[in-house]
Amino acid sequence: MQFLEILFLIPTLALSLAIIVPLTGILVRFRANYNPKALRLDPEGGAQAHTGPVIHSYFGMMTRVYRIEGWAGLYKGLSNTLVVTFLILVFLDAPRTRHGAYRAPEAGIMGTLVYSVGMMLISLPTAILTYRSITTPHKLPYLQVMQNLRILLTPTERRRPWILYLTPGLLAAEVSHIVIVVLGLGPLRRLLVPELSAKSERGIGDISIVKLSIYLLIVILSTAILTPLEVIATRLAIQRNHASSEYNSVSQQVDGDAEETAEFSGAEEDVIGLRNEADPYLGIVDCAKRIIDEEGWVSLYRAWWLTLLGGIGSAFA
Repeated sequence: MQFLEILFLIPTLALSLAIIVPLTGILVRFRANYNPKALRLDPEGGAQAHTGPVIHSYFGMMTRVYRIEGWAGLYKGLSNTLVVTFLILVFLDAPRTRHGAYRAPEAGIMGTLVYSVGMMLISLPTAILTYRSITTPHKLPYLQVMQNLRILLTPTERRRPWILYLTPGLLAAEVSHIVIVVLGLGPLRRLLVPELSAKSERGIGDISIVKLSIYLLIVILSTAILTPLEVIATRLAIQRNHASSEYNSVSQQVDGDAEETAEFSGAEEDVIGLRNEADPYLGIVDCAKRIIDEEGWVSLYRAWWLTLLGGIGSAFA
């Protein structure tokens, strides 16, 4: 019976990844795209016009990726996603969904919180590599792992891999997201609509429309907090850590980080614009302030409807 389940799982998983990987890649690029206001000041105080790509919608990004990079561009990050999926299937029993609920097997609220944070810490390096694989302008060969690592990671990060956890503000953004979902939405869901719980013995027909409406309103309001956290986490994940004499991941120095990198993929234009690494975000608050000042507050709510759909979907999961 187990063998038959595996045979059924493989095509199902392949179909899921064939759909999820491009959609996730578009989302990451859309939120990572650096799109400053049309005019900004140069060091001398003069006005400079922005010359990078301007994408205003999720589907606009999808069209741009396909036009410039084709199907290969849509499936950037596939190899890293396969690794994460394999680890989840083999070692973990209850995956953490990016925009949904955080669950732990047979655990209470605090158990779920600890479990979810632990899963995040385990998967964070792979998530960072996946985000960078998606947003890099370089073409990454599937079977040349070391060459890909030299492109995606700085020499500092390769020498001290743990510095990925010290990326300014990244852990704060991820943990904040988990806390809101686990300690906020989770208990409210069990309080207001316990009928939606898989463990509930009460029929779904007994759901109170008023309580369900209240919970869905809370999910909508939580989107106003969760979406900026997801945008900020995306920006911080692709921000590479360079060397400094004080071993401070924020300070950027050329010494030791000037190794040769791979050539660009050959495209005439970049799919997205990336912020200058010489002027990094200093943390979660600094990232939010700079996004608002440089690109406008609307940039913090890119693809907010996907976060909302994920929250609503998790309510009925």
